[in-house]
Amino acid sequence: MPAEQIETLIREGIPDARIEIVDLAGDGDHYEARVVAESFRGLPRVKQHQLVYEALGGLMGTELHALKLSTAVPE
Repeated sequence: MPAEQIETLIREGIPDARIEIVDLAGDGDHYEARVVAESFRGLPRVKQHQLVYEALGGLMGTELHALKLSTAVPE
């Protein structure tokens, strides 16, 4: 799965997100994503991560094998 597709899916689900994606292994299968969004403010980290996974639909564990995820609110 291309990094651009991951970014597009997250942006569609979390329109105010600033997203950085890194291909960790160069294989298009193991990524690190940092998602910063004002809409995360006041939410526990678990809920922030759930919102990202919801945006990715059912692709985690299928087309997208591994995603190291960090979330934050803007400073």
